[in-house]
Amino acid sequence: MNIGNLLSLNARKFPELLAIECEGRSYTYRQFNEEVNKLANGLLEKGVNKGEKVALMMKNSDHFVFSFFAIAKIGAVAVPVNFRLTSSEVQYILKQADALVVVCDLEFEGIIAAASESSEVRMVITIGDPSKENFLSYESALSVNDNEPNVTVTEQDDLEILYTSGTTGRPKGALFDHNRIFKVGITVTINMGLRPHERILHVAPLFHSAQLNLFLISGVALGATHIIHRDFHPVKTLQAIQEHKITHFFGVPAMFNFLLQVPNAAEYDLTSIRRCGYGAAPMAPELVKKSIQLFKTDQFYNLCGLTEGGPGGILLDPEGHERHLGKGGKPIFLTETRVVDDKGMDVKPGVVGEFIIKSEMVMKEYYKKPEETSNTIKDGWLYTGDLATMDAEGYITLVDRKKDMIITGGENVYSVEVEGVLFEHPAVMDAAIIGLPDEIWGEAVCAIIVPKEGVVINEEELKSFCRQKLAGYKVPRKIVIEEQLPRNASGKILKYQLRQKMNQMMLN
Repeated sequence: MNIGNLLSLNARKFPELLAIECEGRSYTYRQFNEEVNKLANGLLEKGVNKGEKVALMMKNSDHFVFSFFAIAKIGAVAVPVNFRLTSSEVQYILKQADALVVVCDLEFEGIIAAASESSEVRMVITIGDPSKENFLSYESALSVNDNEPNVTVTEQDDLEILYTSGTTGRPKGALFDHNRIFKVGITVTINMGLRPHERILHVAPLFHSAQLNLFLISGVALGATHIIHRDFHPVKTLQAIQEHKITHFFGVPAMFNFLLQVPNAAEYDLTSIRRCGYGAAPMAPELVKKSIQLFKTDQFYNLCGLTEGGPGGILLDPEGHERHLGKGGKPIFLTETRVVDDKGMDVKPGVVGEFIIKSEMVMKEYYKKPEETSNTIKDGWLYTGDLATMDAEGYITLVDRKKDMIITGGENVYSVEVEGVLFEHPAVMDAAIIGLPDEIWGEAVCAIIVPKEGVVINEEELKSFCRQKLAGYKVPRKIVIEEQLPRNASGKILKYQLRQKMNQMMLN
């Protein structure tokens, strides 16, 4: 079974069932499949071959979904790109992934034009009327042939490369084949009790593995109806749940927080919801409790996984929420988990160790990064870099990250990358980036700066400097000026001391 066939099967099984609704455009499963086939055959006619990489820089839309499944059907490899990245960040991904084709929204043409320079990209397809010379319109890329493309795609063929931050601060591409992602869909279906004809609302970005692999692909396999929002708006989300009788909702903690801020949120009819999933960032127990009250259901699932796992890892189900709210959960279906010390030996209950997982859903490798792959996957186990404890019942709780990764609003921020930009500023002598608890975003990026002697740091100017080089969510929200940074004997910054100090300052 390959991912493209999941759509083809349901086009025959549920031809007139509503498959997608997005911004007033709607498609049955038959029409959905025909749109995908026209793009798939169009790509083939334009010389896109099996195994070639096709990047997607798009917000949520029907066109994103069509593009992803068209790529899957011809055996090409999809490379979803975070649309918040700058042109230099995108350029690195396009080059590292060997992307030859890009499909982008009209608003991202400028970024793609700059990022494509000195890359191997030979064709850019724009959703809408291109403003850039030599870019093709999406419509012109479609074939008149809406039959199934004549390409043999197996379970072992590569499907997607999902980029996640790495130990050097540069993104790493987690490579997955069709078989791995098919099993991700089976796993979430079993663990969350998804059913045929679910009505799924997509507001979290589809370039993320959670929304893409867990819910879009599994939903297509089940014959679900997908209501797709280009962006997240709290009021529109509540309206959509009420109007479309949404049965399944997934969001990052910040989204649930924003929903709770809607003044008349309790007046919306949300009773169609059968289950809510949250993940991608820590969610405070109090926020979970308030969300349960808003949705009037206790069917909440904490999805605690990582991109390299498919995403996969552990899950806290509704029963677990009753007795273990705040914990990460237990292993998901088809997955083994352990908490180990530096020698790879299991630690005792309550002792902090590294959280590692094993499953057939774990990535094949970091694309073209054999050393990083071997450092992460050892004897079949994926070393997550997360520090955790396990209790006597087998529930795992993540307590910190070995890597100085910050998760803000569901987005990953790696401190080394931000620090590198800060050090480019002429007024900065020393700098450290840490994450601080934030009620809305889960964590906020905080910069501790040591200015050069006799220089005064202008915080707004420094933030503006960062915005020119970093995606907005990576820019420090808080800047603290210090005379020096604490370091150990080997010169490494003691970030745990900085966190303790900053947290104490916030309490005072």
